[in-house]
Amino acid sequence: MAKFTSCAVSCVLLLVWNLRVSSGLPVRNVSAENQAECAFLFRSLLLNVTRLLDNNVLCFGISPEKVAARDAETVQACAPTQTQSPGCMSQRNSPFSESECLGNIMKDLAHYESVIQSYLKLELRRPEEEVALLSPTLGMISSLRKSCSPKPSEEADSSVTPEGNTAQTWDDDFFSNRYEMCKMMRGFHIRIITINRAMGYISSGDHRK
Repeated sequence: MAKFTSCAVSCVLLLVWNLRVSSGLPVRNVSAENQAECAFLFRSLLLNVTRLLDNNVLCFGISPEKVAARDAETVQACAPTQTQSPGCMSQRNSPFSESECLGNIMKDLAHYESVIQSYLKLELRRPEEEVALLSPTLGMISSLRKSCSPKPSEEADSSVTPEGNTAQTWDDDFFSNRYEMCKMMRGFHIRIITINRAMGYISSGDHRK
């Protein structure tokens, strides 16, 4: 499992370097009036989670190398065609699919929204501080899912809703839960970087050439 996680994280970082455009650019198949809002929200989410991890409330006493990486579906779906990464999970030879990439991004957002929601329902050691820290992140994820989904909300796949997307079990002690949440948020931070770069790649139109 550790080997898989290490490879997944490495491939995410490799994808970040492969995508050559800046983060948070608007997405073409999102309506024109929402493009600026999407760009702002993606950048804001990245900044928010960066600051969250710099705060000692969630990750105090937890070694920085502890990262819980989500599955690599989004990394694979959003990798540019024929990435130069032999042996890496992000390599793809099939044509880039904008809809597949965006769909996986929305699934990621739904997953993390659900995990954060479930964590905040637990008995927390420092509830006021942790709720204040994580609630803005939830608000940004919710806004992104409403404004930037490639599908109208009424047509959204039920599997992308927060309910039923919590692939996380919690223990009965404060430290174990905070430990898992810190690892998950570190993985989320890496995934948000990937998502921002993927959005920039889509906006660049390189995959249509």
